[in-house]
Amino acid sequence: MSTRWNYKVVEITQWMGLKPKKIEELIAPLGQLGWELVSVTQVAASTVLYLKKPA
Repeated sequence: MSTRWNYKVVEITQWMGLKPKKIEELIAPLGQLGWELVSVTQVAASTVLYLKKPA
C-alpha cells in the first residue's frame, strides 16, 4: 500500500518580508507538527512554500 499525503501551501508575500530568520520562524512550528518542505516557487511578488506530511 502506498503512503497517503496531506499537503499544505504557504504563501509569503513581499510585505511580510523574505528574511531567512522570518521564514524559519514561520516554518519551524510546521516542522514540529510533521510537515516537510518539499518545494519553493516564486510567483510574482510572493514566495510559495509547498509542504507535505503523511496522512
